[in-house]
Amino acid sequence: MSQELVCSFCGKKRAEVKKLFSTETAAICDECVKLCDNVLAQESAQHERKAFSRGLPRPQEISAFLDRYVIGQEVAKKTMAVALYNHYKRIERPVSKGVELEKSNILLIGPTGSGKTLIAKSLARIMNVPFAVADATALTEAGYVGEDVESILSRLLAAANFDVELAQKGIVYIDEIDKIAHKGESATTGRDVSGEGVQQGLLKILEGAEIYVPVKGSRKNASAETVLFDTTHVLFIAGGAFVGLEEQVKKEHSKEMGFGRKGVKKTADFKPQPKDLVHYGMIPEFVGRLPVIATLQPLSRADLVRILKEPKNALTAQYEALFELDGIELAFEEAALERVAELAYEREVGARGLRGILEEKMLPLLYELPGREDVGGCLITRGFIDGAAEAILTKTPQRQSHG
Repeated sequence: MSQELVCSFCGKKRAEVKKLFSTETAAICDECVKLCDNVLAQESAQHERKAFSRGLPRPQEISAFLDRYVIGQEVAKKTMAVALYNHYKRIERPVSKGVELEKSNILLIGPTGSGKTLIAKSLARIMNVPFAVADATALTEAGYVGEDVESILSRLLAAANFDVELAQKGIVYIDEIDKIAHKGESATTGRDVSGEGVQQGLLKILEGAEIYVPVKGSRKNASAETVLFDTTHVLFIAGGAFVGLEEQVKKEHSKEMGFGRKGVKKTADFKPQPKDLVHYGMIPEFVGRLPVIATLQPLSRADLVRILKEPKNALTAQYEALFELDGIELAFEEAALERVAELAYEREVGARGLRGILEEKMLPLLYELPGREDVGGCLITRGFIDGAAEAILTKTPQRQSHG
């Protein structure tokens, strides 16, 4: 009677784990695979940050790091690299030659799926600081139902594992900031609950202030524990699509020029001025606290193809890794990737839409192939993406997925 197969690393039996991968001489269970993957990921992250361990990374180093994760947007990446460098240099030396250096928060303007959130998250990864995301549309003026401004800092505190000192040097990304542009008074209450009032509420934390932040529960809960949180060194990045802003600026520029639309800047050169943002509905005080403005451009089809395969965490690499866990070698034809990019471009969903399209197309394979012991390879073609053909499967009797 043959000896029962067990994991060579943890000793668990096949019945005790979900999967057991084996060769003629050894075996490893899915739990140990995940454990090894986590260890490798941590070591990789530490390796990436070695270049910065000797001190504050220079703008060129920051931009080079962003290149690993963000495709295109070269001007925006340079702008963000300089802003990040200056921000943390200011933390190290807030006063230089008797001059107090003021905080420079950032405003990211770009269409959906252009990489705003990814850039902000990547900056936090570079500096190895806590990162939190907040949705401006969920915020309301004090006294109204909805999230309050302090909830943003609560998220950052939680991301720092409630280490206040660490959280106070973190990065906060506030998305959909254009949605709180002042649109006038509410027809029912006479108050602009989600517009100017929220902008006013954000002013204090953007500039730098000491605020009591609830650690758990709601601030309406009298028993909730609070901590004194200083936002002086928190870097705030606000992002939004600002739909119609470019057309608005072009229209105003045309009026000033006095003749048609001559002299209007091209989209690639578009960069709004503070007065344009005020005209859009942002209050002057709010715009003044976001002095660094970076504009992201819509991604081209070629950019979307590169996003699918080039970044360190590219979608194609993720799918290949998933299939590999089932002993299947996955590959994508270039034409298939071009078709996925074309669909995302046509739907105007940018990079964010790529995952949704691939999930939709790959679902039948993700459902069927793990149970196919006779399949050792899978090639994704343009015809498969279009629904006109099946994926090309390579059959093999030697596949080892369960030991």
